[in-house]
Amino acid sequence: MRLTVVLFALLLVCSFVLGAVPLVPQDEEGVRGAFLTSRPKEKPASANTDAPAAKPNRRRPKSTVASNTSKTSTGTTSSNPNTNKGTTSDSRPMAVNVQRIGIGLTLFMRDANGLAIRTDPSHVFHKGDRVRVLLETNADGYLYIFNTTNDGPPILIYPDAQLDDAGNYLQAHVPFEIPSSMADQERLRWLAFDEYAGAEKLFFVFSREPLKGVPIEDELIAYCKESAAACPVRPSAEVWAAVQKEMKEPLETDKSARYGRTQTASEQTASTRGLGLSKEDPQPSLIMMASSTSSTLVTTLDLVHK
Repeated sequence: MRLTVVLFALLLVCSFVLGAVPLVPQDEEGVRGAFLTSRPKEKPASANTDAPAAKPNRRRPKSTVASNTSKTSTGTTSSNPNTNKGTTSDSRPMAVNVQRIGIGLTLFMRDANGLAIRTDPSHVFHKGDRVRVLLETNADGYLYIFNTTNDGPPILIYPDAQLDDAGNYLQAHVPFEIPSSMADQERLRWLAFDEYAGAEKLFFVFSREPLKGVPIEDELIAYCKESAAACPVRPSAEVWAAVQKEMKEPLETDKSARYGRTQTASEQTASTRGLGLSKEDPQPSLIMMASSTSSTLVTTLDLVHK
């Protein structure tokens, strides 16, 4: 299957069904409550929605760059995505009572009037359908999206050297649109399904620290300039094995049945201006939480296109 969106091969991502990740039966209120507890009760006074729109910054805070930058044996920054092995940047144990990390996903489908309508992720899509995903995390961290087609080799579709300055840092409860509703052209604001059916699988990796062996920011930009044919990046066998291992870790999940509502202005404003959501805002349709001992969450989403 091919999605006819011209964003850069990045986001053939999104209209999907929860993939094959082990799920732990959990009380609905517990999972959803654990994810939403860190949302503020009200929007901060500094969130001025009348101010000129500012592009969200997806680069990590400067204070973390020095400690997270990968070094080679000569002390220079490596631009090879396969230089480092494994997934997380260190193997330090999680601190006691650290908040569990989670991801919230809401799938929107374009209706006949051009509005974004909440849609069940298990919906079967057909030629001409258009979708967009709103992603929210409950902690600061790094988002990676890998894609496979018909169980083929994985490619990294986010971060991308041509998007967000190659950054992939998300702040807690600051939503992220895929693709952006603020794109210059209407055709770039949605993921469109063509006539080719197939199996698309998206791997969402959210980690408190950058993944080793996967370049981001200036390293990714430099790597793609040096070897344009090597981009989008294909993860090394070691990186991919580590991602698949993390994928087997149990997740707690909650899926809402509230569909058919239009995306709110506050959701769109928050995602396009880098503002945080509050408890007053709509909740994600699908929430997944990792265990208390995990610093990385991996989940797969399958796209149903016939």
